[in-house]
Order: sequence, then C-alpha cells, then structure tokens
Amino acid sequence: MNIQGLLILFIVALIFSSVGFYKFVYFMSVGYGLSVAAIGACLLIMGFSNYSTMGIVLGSLVMIIYGLRLAGFLIYREYKNGIYKKVLKDASANITSLSLPVKCAMWIGMSLLYVLQTSPLFFRIDNMTDDNAVIYVGCAISLIGIILETLADLQKSNQKKIRVDMVATKGLYKIVRCPNYLGEILFWTGVFVEGFTAYANPGQFIFALIGYVIIVYVMIDSAKRLEIKQNKNYGDKDEYKDYVNKTPILFPFIPLYHLSGK
Repeated sequence: MNIQGLLILFIVALIFSSVGFYKFVYFMSVGYGLSVAAIGACLLIMGFSNYSTMGIVLGSLVMIIYGLRLAGFLIYREYKNGIYKKVLKDASANITSLSLPVKCAMWIGMSLLYVLQTSPLFFRIDNMTDDNAVIYVGCAISLIGIILETLADLQKSNQKKIRVDMVATKGLYKIVRCPNYLGEILFWTGVFVEGFTAYANPGQFIFALIGYVIIVYVMIDSAKRLEIKQNKNYGDKDEYKDYVNKTPILFPFIPLYHLSGK
C-alpha cells in the first residue's frame, strides 16, 4: 500500500477540515465538503503526474463537484436561512466547552475517514488500473447521487418556505423521507464501485470498505436522529403521522418506515 500517497491525501484533508476549529460542526459539514473536493483535485493531479485515464479524470471531477456543491450549499444555507442559522447556533452552543484535545481527535478522525472514503479512486491511480465498465458505472452512480441530493435540498428549501410547520412531503419526499441522505449513500456507493477491479490486495479492499461502511452507517444514524427530531416537532400532527407511516424513511420500495423505534 502506498502509504506516502495516502499520507498526502490525509494532510490535504487535515488542512481543509481545519475549518472545524472555527465552528466545531464544520468538521462534519463544510470541512467535509471542502476536504472531499480538495482530495478530488489532489487525485486529479496525482493522475496526471503518475497514471491517468479518462475514467480517473471523470471520477476526480465528480468528486470535486460533489465536495464544492456540498460545502457551498451548507454555507449558503447557514447565512441565508434564519431557522437553520438558529439550529446551528444552538448545536454549536452545546459543544463550545469541548477541550482542545477532543477537537483535535475529531479533526484527525474525520480527516482519516475522508481518506478512507476516497481511497478507491486513489488505489485505481496507484495500481495503474486500466479503464473498464466498472469505473464508468461507479461515476454514473455517484452523479445520480449528486443530482438526487441537489434536487432534495432544493425541494426541501422551497417547500419549507411555503410551510414551515410541516416537513417536506412532495417531489422526491414522496418516495423517501430522507432523499438527501439517500443521495449521499449513492454517491459513496459509486466511489466504492470505482475501485472494484483496482485493488491489488485484500488490505486495499478492506481500507476502502471501512470508509464505505462508516459513511453508510453515519447516513442511517443521521436519518434516525432526524426522525427523532421530527417526531418531537411534528408528532402531534395527523398529517405528519400519516406521511411517516406510508413513506419509507431512507430506501425506496423497502417498507422500512421507522428507525427510531416509533
């Protein structure tokens, strides 16, 4: 395994996720998007200087687009959406007392996770794997994830402008209650698929698999925590109860309606 190359990606992630020291939640939000975009740019450069194919260029560009879109949307939402700004302020208030060692541990841990998540494309470059259908299928899945996430964010913003007293229920939200989290899972599924034919040994596969499993778990847990919050805010509404009991929470066509046990 090319430790030196992975270390470069880790340093890049550390640099861009360091915005979390400005606001702790940025380690997992804005810093997340910036780190992925920066790693994508780094992989693009590595490809041109070491080994590059059309598939690798496309995969790197998709990663850059994903990261910039996510970071840009989060920053825009924070400074333009008064309700979200208050939510973020309240969340930040609960963790301002965290010690520097705890913040550093989060910084290092999240940066390592971003390297794990993006490693399939790195291994494709490092192992000089030729293009095949797998990388293009992976890129297509990731692009679908980006489109789904973007549409979900826009639809939710538009619907909340009309009804602040109810969760979004139209468009993609008719299919699943958390289409943005589904888009996130699809994006990283695509990245993981990109490396299927590139791993030189089981260690590389396990390295990439760990990142994929963790991000899928994070998205499922995020959907669970969102459901708990929505139950608290809207649980007394018959309209909400009817919606959540008929609409899958995360995966379409799978009758999994609740993750919080309710």
